[in-house]
This record gives sequence, structure tokens and C-alpha cells, in this order.
Amino acid sequence: MGGSGWIGGMSLFLCVLCFLCVAKPLGAQQGGFAMPDPKQMAGIPRPVTDLPDGAVSVRLIRGQLSNNIAGHPVELHTGGKTTTVNTDESGRAEFKALGGKTVKFSADVDGEHLESREFLAPGTGGIRLMLVATDPGKKDAPAPPAQAGAVAIGDQSRFVLQPREESVDVFYLLDIANTQTVPVNPPTPFAFDMPDGAMGTAIMDGSSPQASVKGLRVTVQGPFAPGHTFVQVATSLPAEDGTLDIAQRLPANLDSLAVIVKKLGDATTLKSPQLKEQREMPADGEIFIAATGGPVAAGQPIQLTVDGIPHHAQSPRRIALAIATLVVLAGAWFATRPTVDPSAQAGERKRLIARREKLLNELARLEQDHRGGRVDDRRHAVRREELMVSLEQIYGALESHDTGPEPAGRAGVAA
Repeated sequence: MGGSGWIGGMSLFLCVLCFLCVAKPLGAQQGGFAMPDPKQMAGIPRPVTDLPDGAVSVRLIRGQLSNNIAGHPVELHTGGKTTTVNTDESGRAEFKALGGKTVKFSADVDGEHLESREFLAPGTGGIRLMLVATDPGKKDAPAPPAQAGAVAIGDQSRFVLQPREESVDVFYLLDIANTQTVPVNPPTPFAFDMPDGAMGTAIMDGSSPQASVKGLRVTVQGPFAPGHTFVQVATSLPAEDGTLDIAQRLPANLDSLAVIVKKLGDATTLKSPQLKEQREMPADGEIFIAATGGPVAAGQPIQLTVDGIPHHAQSPRRIALAIATLVVLAGAWFATRPTVDPSAQAGERKRLIARREKLLNELARLEQDHRGGRVDDRRHAVRREELMVSLEQIYGALESHDTGPEPAGRAGVAA
């Protein structure tokens, strides 16, 4: 899957994440969580339900949440245009009616350029984000030493699946949460293997620099700072028969399972024994399956099955392969069988030529009917493949009966 696929998948994620938070707001914090460093949250869009549909609220602060920057311009960049709104007394600048647009926000504070990620504004719900300027009056305190401790995969994590032709683009959007007030190193490395058959696995832009991938193995190096470490992994999994089964183990407890699947027609379905609720929801002109479940323990497989993926029928391919195998076996048999009577060989050659002429005539009629619209593309392709395989078999047999020039006719038509 190319770079454009990753970008499209990320837009998909940001578009549908907003409505999944209706069931579970992503901004909610569990008791006991340490207050994260605002810099870690800077520029990251947070879907919310307390803003008008398509609205984005940008909060501008200096150093910490109590230092709002009021009366300062914030710029919206979308479609090659720039719109400026000044922050209010709470440091917020609100932009309305942005649903379905790709947007990015920026501000310049004391010579420091701040900007958000580029994302697709949702049509349902709103977005809050922060831009955080450096506080020149605050000296950076030395980081406390890392301690042994566990991390969890927080409830902001999502699994996004986007079916394509005979494959599915899969995005793991992981929120690795450290609830301690100091950096921690897990007792075992935070690493996991992608499912067998995964192709083009990569770490997406916006992920922590601690994340890396080698082959099918994803590793996030410790120590983990207090708060949240975001890792976004993209890959593609084959689904040639129209069904994809995923069994994914993760190295830490998952607080809650959340899955988003883009629907391609009514046939697309999502099944899992670990999902408790799912519903179909529209977003940006598309339909998505949004599903949620309970916690999943570290090492326990997350089991997902997606059906109804577009694919080509396998039977013509298998028939052609079987016939080709028979041709090879027949050729080997003809090469090793005893010499036959010349008159019998001539009779067999005559029969093969007659059979060839019949198949060539049928092939010509098939092409004429297809051009005339009397045979649809699928039936034409299947029958033409069968005729060509049969002709190849006959030409191979004729080579083994080569007793001289054949009668004038259509011997070269199939070429």
C-alpha cells in the first residue's frame, strides 16, 4: 500500500473517530491518571460532542494549562486559503462549519511557530485541540529517572479497517498510557508481531519517535513518559476469498476494544466474540461500522472477522490451473507411450484438427457476441479462458502427432 493509502486511511480515522466518541468520550480520564504534559497533546485533534457539528476550537496556551494566551491570532489553513480568528479570554479561537474539509491550524508566539496536524474536520460533532508555546520564564526541570512499571493501552486506542479489492488496509491507533508521575520501563519490551501475510507495515506520521518496525515486528522503546505515547501502525492484509480473519496479540492490557470498519456495500460485516455493541453510522458520505467491547488482557488474541470484501471468483482460476496440470501430465504421457500405428496416428491427428476448428469457431462467435453486447464481460472472460486452455491442450497434442503439414484452413487463428 502506497503513501496515498496511508493518507487516505488517516483521513478516514479522523473522520470517524469523532462519532465513536459519542459512546465513550475520548477526553475522559480515569481516576489516578497523571496530568499529561500539554506539549504531548499539542496539535492533536480531540473529537468532542460539546461543540456544534463541524466546529473546531483551538486553545492557545504558554507552557501550562493555566497560562491562556488571549487576543492572539490563530490561522486556519484549508483549500489554499487562510482565515484568522483571535483567541478569547480563555485562550480559545473557534472556527465553524468546517465539516468535510481538510484543515490545519497555526499560530506564531514570540517568534515560535506552532501548528497542528492536518486532519479532516468531522461532519458530526466537533474538534478541540491545543497549540502550546514555550514558557520562557520556566526552566526545564531535569527528568526524573525511569522506574520499573507497567503501561496499558488506553481507551483512546482504535483499530480501523478499510476494505479494498481482495485486501484490507488496517490501522492500529494505539494510546500507550503511563499513569505514574515518573517515566517507567515495562518489565518486558513493548513489542508485538503483525498478523501473518501483512504487507507494507509502517509507522505513520504523528507517531512517537520511540516506535519502529522491522518486517512484521513493531517495537516501542521505553522508557514511557507520564501520560500518553501515541503510536499509529499501518499495514495491508490479503483477503482473496472475501473474508479476513485477524488474531492480534498485544504486549499490554487493552482498556477497551474499539473497532471501525468502512462498509463497501451491504455485504460488509464485522464479527468478534469480544465486541459487545456495534452500529452503522454515516460520516463524510460513507457508512462505517463502529463497534466497542470490553478490556482485553495482554497476550490474549483480539479476534476480528470481516466478511463481504470485494474479490474475484476463485473457481475459473482453479479450473484453469487444473486443466494446465492435466495438459502437462498428458504431454508427459504422450512423450513416454509406445509408438502407435501410423494410420491410427493420422486418424487421431484428423480428429484433433476437427476439434480445434470447432473450438476456433466457438471462440470467434464468442468474441462477436461480446462485441455485440450479447455476452457480459464476466461470462466472456470465463468462457474465453476455458476455450484458450482447451486450444492450448489440442495444439500440444497436435505437436506430438506431427506427421507433416496439416490441411489448409484456420491453423493459425488461435495464435
